[in-house]
Amino acid sequence: QVQLVESGGGLVQAGGSLRLSCAASGRTFSSYAMGWFRQVPGKEREFLAAICRSGLSTNYADSVKSRFTIFRDNAKNTVYLHMNSLKLEDTAVYYCAARSAPETVVIISSTMYDYWGQGTQVTVSS
Repeated sequence: QVQLVESGGGLVQAGGSLRLSCAASGRTFSSYAMGWFRQVPGKEREFLAAICRSGLSTNYADSVKSRFTIFRDNAKNTVYLHMNSLKLEDTAVYYCAARSAPETVVIISSTMYDYWGQGTQVTVSS
């Protein structure tokens, strides 16, 4: 089992940048494929980015490709989401997720993840 805690959210102006962190408990972080999602009230949770266990393979939603970068540091049990060129429509609660997976697997479906963090609010202002 793994527990996930997101941090790094906050208020940022449009065009700015933020880096979210997701710290995982336990000693088997490198066994988990990781993903980032976001959700706004009244809408379904939206896939943003995913990364395999080693960090060598990633996948992005078209809406954030070229603006967001997912990466991980297995020594620190942490996965990150670096966000550039933020837009008003990026305002949401951001969640990280984990699932034990084979080494090269990248998971983009929210229904396949077993563990979720509590979320961190990102608000982009004009």
